Amino acid sequence: MSIDQAKKEKIDVFLAEPILARLATANPKNCQPHAVPVWFLWDGVSIFISAFESTRKIKDLKKNQRCSICIDTQEGGKPLTGVVLEGVAELFKGPGGFVTEMSLRIYEKYMGPEGVKSPEPQSWAVDAENHIVKLTPEHIYSW
Repeated sequence: MSIDQAKKEKIDVFLAEPILARLATANPKNCQPHAVPVWFLWDGVSIFISAFESTRKIKDLKKNQRCSICIDTQEGGKPLTGVVLEGVAELFKGPGGFVTEMSLRIYEKYMGPEGVKSPEPQSWAVDAENHIVKLTPEHIYSW
C-alpha cells in the first residue's frame, strides 16, 4: 500500500478525531455482511477497535478475518470526507496487558481523560470477554 505523504498526513489528522467508524464483517457460511458503529484508534499504521467476545463482529472475524472499516463525516457545509480501510484483522484477547492498555486509549479518545476513569470503561477494559481488533490495511481509499 502506497500513499503520498500529503494524503497520509490528511488521513492521520482526520482519523485522530473522535468520530464513529463502521466495521464491516461477513459471515463465511452465508456471506451476509454485517456493519456496526465502533470507536477506534489510529496510530498512523493500524486501526484498533475494542470489542467483546459475544458480539457478532468478533464471531465473524474469528471465522473470516477479512474486513473493512469506513470512517466518514460531513459537517455544516464542508465537503464529505472519508476513509475506507480494507484488509485482514488480527484479534487479541484480554484481559490485561495490550488489550487493557489499547482499550483505555480508545475509550479516552471518546470519553476524555476524566471520563475514561469512570467505573464502566474501566471494567470494560479488563473484562475477560474484551478483544482488540487490529487492522493494518492492505488498501486505503480516501476522499
